Amino acid sequence: MTIRPIRLLGDPVLRTPAETVTSFDAELRQLVRDLLDTLTGEPGRAGVAAPQIGVSARVFSYGADQVVGYVVNPRVVELGGEQDGDEGCLSIPGLAFPTPRAMRAVVEGVDEHGEPVRVAGTGLLARALQHETDHLDGRLYIDTLKGDTRRQALRAVRSAFSPR
Repeated sequence: MTIRPIRLLGDPVLRTPAETVTSFDAELRQLVRDLLDTLTGEPGRAGVAAPQIGVSARVFSYGADQVVGYVVNPRVVELGGEQDGDEGCLSIPGLAFPTPRAMRAVVEGVDEHGEPVRVAGTGLLARALQHETDHLDGRLYIDTLKGDTRRQALRAVRSAFSPR
């Protein structure tokens, strides 16, 4: 089991769109294993994207509502409904803010062999699918916040991540 360290806010890999996977080889299979181990090796994790472990590849693992898996080259193909609730991120530890998301999400991509994959979820799984796909585009959940919530989040981030 390989639990990889999580990259924190300020690391450029988190703000850079990840590269599309084109080689379905042993290196990709190892990345998928590492993402799944990093996800399941610590309690309370709902997803880990490759950039969060320092790899610029469009791959993420997810684990919510007793469903664990991964998607290579994912794209959100369907969103429906609305949910609001606190959302946090392993790359911004200790902080969580009310973050609007779609209540239902469908992601399509491929597996480690290039075979088609479709993952549909509601609630927490839908939130995780959207959150992890955002990571692959260089976006963090705090980027989606608006108004007072955004101001509060940015103040908290500055306080938590400023040099002391």
